[in-house]
Amino acid sequence: MTADLIIEAEGLEKSFGSTRALRGVDLTVPRGTVLGVLGPNGAGKTTAVRILSTLIKPDAGHARIAGYDVVKDAERVRQSIGLTGQYASVDEDLTGRQNLELFGTLLDLGRDGARKRAAELLEWFDLTAAANRMAKTYSGGMRRRLDLAASLVGFPDVIFLDEPTTGLDPAKREDMWDVVRSLVTNGATVLLTTQYLEEADALADEITVIDHGKVIAHDTPDGLKRIVGGQTLEVRPAEFSDLQQAAAILSEVSSGAAADEIRKGVLAVPVEGDKAMTEAVARLAGAGIAVTELSLHLPSLDEVFFTLTGQPKKEEVAV
Repeated sequence: MTADLIIEAEGLEKSFGSTRALRGVDLTVPRGTVLGVLGPNGAGKTTAVRILSTLIKPDAGHARIAGYDVVKDAERVRQSIGLTGQYASVDEDLTGRQNLELFGTLLDLGRDGARKRAAELLEWFDLTAAANRMAKTYSGGMRRRLDLAASLVGFPDVIFLDEPTTGLDPAKREDMWDVVRSLVTNGATVLLTTQYLEEADALADEITVIDHGKVIAHDTPDGLKRIVGGQTLEVRPAEFSDLQQAAAILSEVSSGAAADEIRKGVLAVPVEGDKAMTEAVARLAGAGIAVTELSLHLPSLDEVFFTLTGQPKKEEVAV
């Protein structure tokens, strides 16, 4: 395994009957980073996670986690990883505290060690007040937090998060993002599959896009956005009466592309390169046109997803 790679997979293949879920997938994740794995429903993301976490064996190819082969050294791999799947793994008839202490006992932390670790995680995930309630009384967001806490009991080096925020409201999703950032700050490596493109954009150092069981793209979020091509310059003139003249100036800056009014009073035009903003500012100022908004941005990951896969993002749980 390459020294700085804690996850390395090559040529993973897996079929379920006549369905080929993976068709030679390669994945690499440097230590202490977040890899986002994106793809349409049924692309093979969850199958890849199940192989990497030793839940199923590949039909072909190989993978190593922290230097251990996921098939030959499966037990050692399990000692190095934590997994939060699409569905909760906790026992609903136990309290939150009992669930975490049970995991600690199974991971040989000892009775005192399991209690201490459970208390730490309950506090970290803001579950202390509900620690002695049965898990079946928890809200969906609380169950997801408990499930993630359970995957961290054993201080894993590598954490697999398979759709970790599915079903959470935006505020709870943001809370989960903060947890992921904290994990990486503390030295963990995270492989994240998600149906939320903004989630990958917010968390991932690099993104791998899988479609029909194959990797079709791999890059940083900004690198993927450049696949769509160009950037967009948006301008809101302070005076609505300056809109037409500002549109003409932006058209000149973009070498003839028409500036569209994308929402009331806001113009947008495709441009090539960062210099377009500087030129636009100078020309607008020269024409005496004041602006209240001015921004230059790359395409969104939604646009990248559509470009790569030929279909819009689906709000469904991946298979």
